[in-house]
Amino acid sequence: MSAAQTARELVTHVLTLRCTDEPGIVAAVSQTIFSHGANIVDSAQYAHERSQTFTLRMEIDVPADAATRFDTDLRSELARFDPILSLRRKAELRRVILMVSKADHCLWDLLYHWQAGDLPVDIVAVVSNHETLKPLVEPHGIPFHLLPITPDTKVEQEAKLRALVADTGADFIVLARYMQILSDDFCSRYPGRIINIHHSFLPGFKGAKPYHQAYDRGVKLIGATAHYVTSDLDEGPIIEQDVVRISHRHLEDDLVKMGRDVERRVLTRAVRLHAEDRVMLTGHRTVIFD
Repeated sequence: MSAAQTARELVTHVLTLRCTDEPGIVAAVSQTIFSHGANIVDSAQYAHERSQTFTLRMEIDVPADAATRFDTDLRSELARFDPILSLRRKAELRRVILMVSKADHCLWDLLYHWQAGDLPVDIVAVVSNHETLKPLVEPHGIPFHLLPITPDTKVEQEAKLRALVADTGADFIVLARYMQILSDDFCSRYPGRIINIHHSFLPGFKGAKPYHQAYDRGVKLIGATAHYVTSDLDEGPIIEQDVVRISHRHLEDDLVKMGRDVERRVLTRAVRLHAEDRVMLTGHRTVIFD
């Protein structure tokens, strides 16, 4: 870049792109970046031959006085590829609502990494159907919302939750061991925006009490899976997984205790990947630019 361009204030943006794989996509992006005096600082791309889809994630330093025009011109240049495209300032954190019940280990880990500054999100609310974790949340200055639920009040409770999402401008929701099943209607309103932690290595041991199912089957590995929530229980696209080895000596309660550590680590990693726009949905699969 010229000396004049170097002197201009640069603002880092994150670009994500998904479209049908065709010649000229990268060229169109690169030429637009060059023409605006911007600069690529990180780039990853993947072409999936079987589905003929192309995904891309870039971090781009864009002159502050050209950011709006750059966005407009980039979308115009890529329009012929019919893309799903996102461009945001990296410093603008994704806003998230955490949902919990009584188990605290996943919430503890998320709050720890958020407070340490290495989880790039803005936690706008914690929602629970119990008051159990309110004392953990309030010292952090995060609003705690008690939304009890029964089979008779599910529709009303989810209406309040939808209103909270709208009022806070939340970009996504994290179920940090929220032990309620969301309705099909609620799930369909937020595709790719609800992350759940399931305490098994999916697709094995779906549904309730997966550690007890694992014990009954005598498995030697147990794990945890962070995935996007869909109307099909525990079937959503997988973001992150991990396992821990067990033996015949471990009983169900041992598996539960050992699994907590895996659950918290997997969920926090998944939230970080999503918040940094590193997860690209391609049908029922995910491309992870980690």
